[in-house]
Amino acid sequence: MRIAQIAPLYESVPPKAYGGTERIVAYLTDALVAAGHEVTLFASGDSHTLAKLVAVCPTSLRLDENCKDPIAHHLVELQMVQDRLKDFDILHYHIDYFHYPLSRLNKKPQVTTLHGRLDLPDLQAVYHTFKEMPVISISNAQRTPLPQAHWVQTVYHGIPETLYRYGEGKGNYVAFVGRISPEKRVDRAIEIAQKAGIAIKIAAKVDKADQAYFKEDIERLLDHPLVEFLGEIGEKQKNELLGHAKAMLFPIDWPEPFGMAMIEAMACGTPVIAYEIGSVPEVIDEGKTGFIVHDVDEAVEALHNIDKIDRQACRTVFEQKYTATRMAQDYVKVYDKILQKQDKSTVFDFLLDKEVEL
Repeated sequence: MRIAQIAPLYESVPPKAYGGTERIVAYLTDALVAAGHEVTLFASGDSHTLAKLVAVCPTSLRLDENCKDPIAHHLVELQMVQDRLKDFDILHYHIDYFHYPLSRLNKKPQVTTLHGRLDLPDLQAVYHTFKEMPVISISNAQRTPLPQAHWVQTVYHGIPETLYRYGEGKGNYVAFVGRISPEKRVDRAIEIAQKAGIAIKIAAKVDKADQAYFKEDIERLLDHPLVEFLGEIGEKQKNELLGHAKAMLFPIDWPEPFGMAMIEAMACGTPVIAYEIGSVPEVIDEGKTGFIVHDVDEAVEALHNIDKIDRQACRTVFEQKYTATRMAQDYVKVYDKILQKQDKSTVFDFLLDKEVEL
């Protein structure tokens, strides 16, 4: 199958450090190539892939100090894809709704994975207007705000099976991995660790949009003997951090679409303590790969009982459900479904044309 993967340009594919969507695009693209498909990746020029790379811009936009208008580069990306439609059997977009008007006009088989939160009021008009656009959710919970969208499948994220190694969890600390932002609730993670009397190591990115929040609400919390702030880290450091951690805290306060950190922890054999919101009940098996809680006191109690979780079972669940190979297989099934539907529509349109001629 000839497949185009159209990535956001904010980060390279994969990102240099923190990054969700671009990491998934990287893992999916390489897994599709490994499965024998002909894949072309539209992404920033500093990306690394087993596929054929079409560089839309020289570097990822977040690292380009001269970039003032990222939408302009995505507009160029759309035109580059449009110019090469005949080279592909199907287009897989990861850039939200930007392509919908073009896709409605060119009628090329395509699908979009929606990677972000969908509870924004502005999206209602988009998905009332473009009801026919096939979209993929990354959890069933993610769909809730947009029941009118044309959902074709839920495909859970996956990461390469060898990316993270199993760890024994011998470090006497818990980990927090993600972004420093109000919805991720690193403040709550710190409170849980302090009440449990255990150290916490925080590996987190601070986006420009969250700098004020970090300065005003979080920075002072880091000045505590139980708290260690590591900043933004890469895969190797993350493996060591999670592999040695007794648990990973995921005390979110928003409708998490998926939560990559949870399956990264599982890959290291590390159980997760997470709040019951968004995708959490779909990803975490209560009592098997972690504990699902509702407040700080429940989280502290779960942490005291964390040794009841079998770390090897966490790794086994990861291998069964959350590998990049499984993810690629699920996406190929979606591509086949869309292409079969397109073929039927083409035949139907052909017969209608013949009836008109008669």
